[in-house]
Formats: sequence, structure tokens, C-alpha cells
Amino acid sequence: MASEDRVATTATEGVRVLWEKKFFKTWQKIAAVEAALAERENHFPLTALAKALERAKFLTRRGKAGAYEYIQQYPYVPSADVSAGKKGGKK
Repeated sequence: MASEDRVATTATEGVRVLWEKKFFKTWQKIAAVEAALAERENHFPLTALAKALERAKFLTRRGKAGAYEYIQQYPYVPSADVSAGKKGGKK
């Protein structure tokens, strides 16, 4: 399913959708992430969003507590999901 069609029900899913849409190509502050999610009509608690950003293995961060910025470690590639070892798949 395309990221435009996906409904993010958790902060983790919301961060992943933004990554898929190349939002993290440049350094982004948490306020910008929150605003981008709000445009998608997602309003997650700030603590949940901060934890999702911290745990995202595809992001790296810089800065000090309260002023972190996030950027992707590598770009999203749809075919990477298949090659990462998922069994089955769509036919």
C-alpha cells in the first residue's frame, strides 16, 4: 500500500510514513515532525513521538536534549522490504 493511503495509528507508524515520503532527507526538528504529522491529521503525544524518533533505526540524531534534529541514515527503498527476508509477498 502506498504511504499516502496508509493510516498511521501509532507514532512509530507515523514516523515510518514520513520517512517513506522522504521527509527526513534533511535535518528535521521534532516540531517540524509534529507539524508534518498534523497535516496528515495525526496528533500523537509528544512523548510517544519523541520515543518513536529515538527508536527509529533508519534515523540518526544530533543536538542536545530538548533540541534534537533527525535525519535518515539511508533512503527508503520499497524493494528493500522484499529483500530483507519477508516470506511470501504479493503475487
